[in-house]
This record gives sequence, C-alpha cells and structure tokens, in this order.
Amino acid sequence: IVPIVMAGVLGIYGLIVAVILTQAIRPPASGGYTSYSMYNGYAHMAAGLCCGISCLAAGGTIGVIGDAGVQAFGLKASGGKRAWAEGSDGDGDVGVGGNSEAANAEAANKLYVGLLIMLIFSEALALYGLIVALILSQHTYVCEGAE
Repeated sequence: IVPIVMAGVLGIYGLIVAVILTQAIRPPASGGYTSYSMYNGYAHMAAGLCCGISCLAAGGTIGVIGDAGVQAFGLKASGGKRAWAEGSDGDGDVGVGGNSEAANAEAANKLYVGLLIMLIFSEALALYGLIVALILSQHTYVCEGAE
C-alpha cells in the first residue's frame, strides 16, 4: 500500500502547480490588451513540464521498486519456497536452507526497510521537480498597455 500512497502524492504535486499557475493568468483588458506575456507563458509551460516529467520519472521508479519489493518480500517471508511457481503443494521444497519462521520474518523486515528507503528517494525526484516548478512559476513579466 505504501507505493500506492506515494504515487497518489505525485498527483497532488501536479495539482499544486496547476492551481498556482492558473491563479497567475489574468484575462485581457477591455481594449483586448493582455498583461500575460510570452515570457510568463513559457515560464509556466516550463514549470508544468518540470513538475510533470519529474513526477513521471518518480512514478516509474516507484512502480518498479514496488513490484520488485513485493515479489522479494513475499519470497523472503515464505522462506524461499516457490510452490506457486511449480504448481506443487510445497512438500518437496524446503526453501533456502530451511530457515525458521523467525529468521524469515526478520529478513523480510530488513527488506521492507530497504524498500521504504528506496521509495523515499524516488519520491524525492518528484519533490525536486516541484521545487523547481514553484521557482519557475514565480518569475513574471507584466506587459505594459500598448495602445
């Protein structure tokens, strides 16, 4: 469930950037002149792309880490028995060295801690993108009325 929650946070990062960028857009004046310059447009596009692409990369790494982590966690918790892959009832497979249940649980917990650390660092990729997007969105240039 941890990778699912972390992936949901990535969507919230995009929502934060979208709200900040839409508040900076002003409608044209009565004469048809706008104060929203091309500089602002490109800065906002860069902010959106920065947040979006960094969240895409972080989401991909969260998915890969989550998939590999769940498989390895299940293998460690079962003591290395692979009865589901062979289609047998598991009587002939004693696992990796015939470890006890306590040792299997301890090894699975160590694996879980490593999994969480990798997930946190992959989430940091998106956080860096959010920070850069917020910095980019604060740069503005207001057009003067060209009448």
